[in-house]
Amino acid sequence: MQNEERDLRDRTKQFALRILEMLLVILKSTQAQVLGKQVLRSGTSVGANYREAYRGRTKAEFIAKCGDSLRELEETAYWLELLVDGKIVAAEKLSALRQEL
Repeated sequence: MQNEERDLRDRTKQFALRILEMLLVILKSTQAQVLGKQVLRSGTSVGANYREAYRGRTKAEFIAKCGDSLRELEETAYWLELLVDGKIVAAEKLSALRQEL
């Protein structure tokens, strides 16, 4: 496995773990729970889709699964924006996650 591929595998896994940590802190209100579940689903799908891409049998499969990862990243960015814009979580608490996106 090449270093870049290993780096993305590790980064997407660490990203999912950071999403989990964030949820443990914020899941106090109903709104936070609803948005948190969405973030959990999309944020943890990034790495799963990337790993599937890595195992693709063809270049087309690899590209398609990488596209799925990018869509999940974009969706996660949306949910994090809602958490901040809805004043559920302070922007500075999510700045590192948003930067990684």
